[in-house]
Amino acid sequence: MNKLEQKLGYTFNNPMLLTQALTHSSLTADIHKNYERLEFLGDRILGLTVADMLCHTFKDEPEGSLAQRFVVLVCKEMVAEIMRELNIPEFIKAANADVRTKDNVLCDVGEAIIAAIYLDSNNLQTAMDFVRRLWQPHIDKKSQPKKDYKTMLQERAAILKLPAPVYEVIAKSGLEHEPIFMVQVSLGADYVSHGQGSSKKHAEQEAAATMLNKLGQPNA
Repeated sequence: MNKLEQKLGYTFNNPMLLTQALTHSSLTADIHKNYERLEFLGDRILGLTVADMLCHTFKDEPEGSLAQRFVVLVCKEMVAEIMRELNIPEFIKAANADVRTKDNVLCDVGEAIIAAIYLDSNNLQTAMDFVRRLWQPHIDKKSQPKKDYKTMLQERAAILKLPAPVYEVIAKSGLEHEPIFMVQVSLGADYVSHGQGSSKKHAEQEAAATMLNKLGQPNA
């Protein structure tokens, strides 16, 4: 684990915490030996730290803009990207090697590592400093929040004097830990579009973007 600790920039007093943070539930269902409880805790530490970073970095931005940036920075794709930068997949312990490269698993492990550092150090500041160091390069004043297609669609519908968008989950497939949602958005009976995503929110955004294109919305 010395190689990984060097990448993390933190040396564990209790290496078993790091081992637990890297252990997928497919290897053991024991909640005290896999990362699931750690992931729950780490998710909250990540959220607190990123929110604090955003408030200090973008002091003049309204809550709505900060919220959009927050979603981008704590989403599973971002956490997974940062974990890949640390070559975390090679250290994950799972029954199936293919699991180690999946975004949702890398995100869970990333959050579990944050919690493991907090518990090992018994110091919230140490865990927050770890998050700041890894996330700082991604909080760039040149970057822009992802477009909120749902808000854009609601505004577009009002301009065109169409009914307000109505979203409905029409199908759900995939594995329990890797669901795929199919969402339908309708503007009355005349306009219907669909979107697909790994969460209901992502699918709704995709459906809204598709509808915007159908309505001729520029830059959608």
